[in-house]
Amino acid sequence: MDLKDQLKHLFPDHTPSEEEEANTSNDDGIWLQEAPMICKYEKRKGKPITIIEGYTGADEDFKKLAKELKTKLSVGGTFKDDSIIIQGDYRDKIMAILKEKGFKVKRVGG
Repeated sequence: MDLKDQLKHLFPDHTPSEEEEANTSNDDGIWLQEAPMICKYEKRKGKPITIIEGYTGADEDFKKLAKELKTKLSVGGTFKDDSIIIQGDYRDKIMAILKEKGFKVKRVGG
């Protein structure tokens, strides 16, 4: 029994309006935001990394997004200090994946 069924059981007279039906999450359950996320490139210890910052949702959703990006790109990375760090320069691919999911992404640097 999902949440909608439970709510219908608790409030049988309530009819949901279109405004209540629309939410700001996509099909994966990840919360979409209004402000763009920042995708930037750095070199640390001589090795290239891509950093994604600016997510305002829950940390668990951001961790899910980090795991999904790492598996799609088949690279290593981590979630640290409210940012996703991906090993290598994958800005274009990451931006394409995030835009496909419905996020606004801004490229910073180079």
